[in-house]
Amino acid sequence: MKKSAFIVPIIVLLGAVVMSSVFIVDERQKALVLQFGQIKQVKETPGLGFKLPLIQEVVRYDDRILSIDTDPIEVTPSDDRRLIVDAFARYRIADVVRFRQAVGLGGEAAAESRLQSILNPQIRAVLGSEGVTSNTILSADRSELMARITSQARTRAAALGLEVIDVRLKQTALPDQNLEATFARMRADREREAADEIARGQEAAQRVRASADRTVVELVSEATRDAEVTRGEADALRNGIFAEAFGADQEFFEFYRSLTAYERALQGSNSTMVLSPDSDFFDYLKSDQPRATNR
Repeated sequence: MKKSAFIVPIIVLLGAVVMSSVFIVDERQKALVLQFGQIKQVKETPGLGFKLPLIQEVVRYDDRILSIDTDPIEVTPSDDRRLIVDAFARYRIADVVRFRQAVGLGGEAAAESRLQSILNPQIRAVLGSEGVTSNTILSADRSELMARITSQARTRAAALGLEVIDVRLKQTALPDQNLEATFARMRADREREAADEIARGQEAAQRVRASADRTVVELVSEATRDAEVTRGEADALRNGIFAEAFGADQEFFEFYRSLTAYERALQGSNSTMVLSPDSDFFDYLKSDQPRATNR
């Protein structure tokens, strides 16, 4: 009994020592074994690891791709139109030893603070560089700008043991004090474009109207000419008929001409005539005998 009383505590103590000397690193992590703050072992592959109990400790870091949102910053492109830019970056811990040496006990929170101090100046420098306008930042061409920001940030973040995978502009907006001026300028541009369109439309309408007027004049002129030709031919035909009728029966022709003259002279609006008593105008009304005709 006395012997077993000593063996059980020893076994428990050995078990505790063994358990405290074993640690597990899963596939989402990297680990460092530290002894009095000094790095003694790097564990980057998942599985079991061993350390000295009580003396050494294990610090784990995330091995996944992480994301950070930058604080909104104000940039001034080359066209002097200020913009508020909000970006985000994706990164991972590439060198866990350098990362530990750079951030110390601060861990990932300190790393994100340091990374943000790298990203913001690079965003401001690239977007404010010569030749970069606000239209470029707001267009599809900004992918090249984001690639430049990523490249420069990656170079500087390597000193922290970080690999910057990508930097993206999440939101780009105008400062509140510039919105009204920008909207006024956009409104003026649209009004100018509308005025240009109206002027071009009026010019086209004037051309169409002038062409239509010219066509009307030409058609009326042609119609008048054709009418005059037709009227002349009809008058010639009528005169020919009259001449033929006069030659066939002169008395009948004179009688017809007198009746035509009566019809034209004795209308409702002109029923009073003053003539001399011996006028030949009403010869066919005064006698039923035909007048003597010179032949």
